[in-house]
Amino acid sequence: MPETSARLSTIAAWKQHALVQKPYAFYRRNERYAPLLFFFGGVVWDALTLDRIDAWFDNALLLLYLSAVTVLLAVSALVEHNRTKHPWCLRYREWFPHAIQFFLGALFSAHVVFYFQSADLGPTAVFLVILMVLLVANEFIHQRMFNLYLLFALYFLACASFFIFFIPVVTKTMNYQTFIGGALLGLVITGGMVLYLAASGVFQKLRQLYFGLGVVALLFGMLNVFYLQNWIPPVPLAMRYGEVFHHVQRADGVYELHYEPADSWWAEVSPTFHRAEGERVYCFAAVFAPTDLKTRIYHKWQHFDEAQQAWVMTDDIPYNVLGGRNRGFRGYTYKQNLSPGRWRVDVETEDGRLIGRIPFRIVPVNAPIANLRQRFYE
Repeated sequence: MPETSARLSTIAAWKQHALVQKPYAFYRRNERYAPLLFFFGGVVWDALTLDRIDAWFDNALLLLYLSAVTVLLAVSALVEHNRTKHPWCLRYREWFPHAIQFFLGALFSAHVVFYFQSADLGPTAVFLVILMVLLVANEFIHQRMFNLYLLFALYFLACASFFIFFIPVVTKTMNYQTFIGGALLGLVITGGMVLYLAASGVFQKLRQLYFGLGVVALLFGMLNVFYLQNWIPPVPLAMRYGEVFHHVQRADGVYELHYEPADSWWAEVSPTFHRAEGERVYCFAAVFAPTDLKTRIYHKWQHFDEAQQAWVMTDDIPYNVLGGRNRGFRGYTYKQNLSPGRWRVDVETEDGRLIGRIPFRIVPVNAPIANLRQRFYE
């Protein structure tokens, strides 16, 4: 007893220490911001730990999360609608919402990381923004966790987002068929969940079943619209690096790149290309693809027509990509006849999905730039 009393006194004294009281008081004042802090901390953690979209351990972990959500969603729905009297389910019913929220958050956080790696800051960022909104919303929907229709929507998007990039990793190919296969698999799994709960007596009326299936079908249709509008990043492809250079050559598996340095500290290569008459402009890009995935990508050279106020494509140059390299499959194209003004090279898939965009401006000069810098890309 004396030893226990002494230990309790020590703990009490430690809690009163200024080094403990001040941080604790700060936390209590800002406790309402804790979910956001954990949210950003989780995203940063995933960004540091989830490196390759084709890593089998990472995908197995995500599949485990998805399986956990499937079981928890079904059990919690049965408990909340009094369709099961199993003692274990009733004993831990208050923990089900927290567990569902945790695993959904883990899934959406990982999806944000993977889709961010493939997203360009343009049209393909739309789906990424939606995933980020869902991830943030998941931190604050505890009080609505047993709105089944909301859960069906979140569950379907979690399933579809996973299988859209997982199927190309497994099949070593990427096209509209693999995309629709992933979305359909999400639809079948979520629809099966809805039908199982209906057969278990969760829905009181038939129209509730139809509404649940309708929510999932509507989201499936929206994913197809997003794909056709090029609003979904082309996962699992991701552009690791891309710029325009004055000269590119390969020696012993290493690319030697010559460029004009940028004036700003946040960029290495200048977006302004001072070009002499007859000089080539090289576009170099490194595109990551999962191991053994074979596909073709295109460099689409486009010039901004000031008269039409529109981008006009001048060249569409393809080359084949073989996945596996962590720093991406390297390739380059070049063009020799370029008029002054705004240019860009869109790096796209065979079906026109944007992987990355490299903007630059051509400024004519009388003689080639003499003091170019060089870097090596392995």
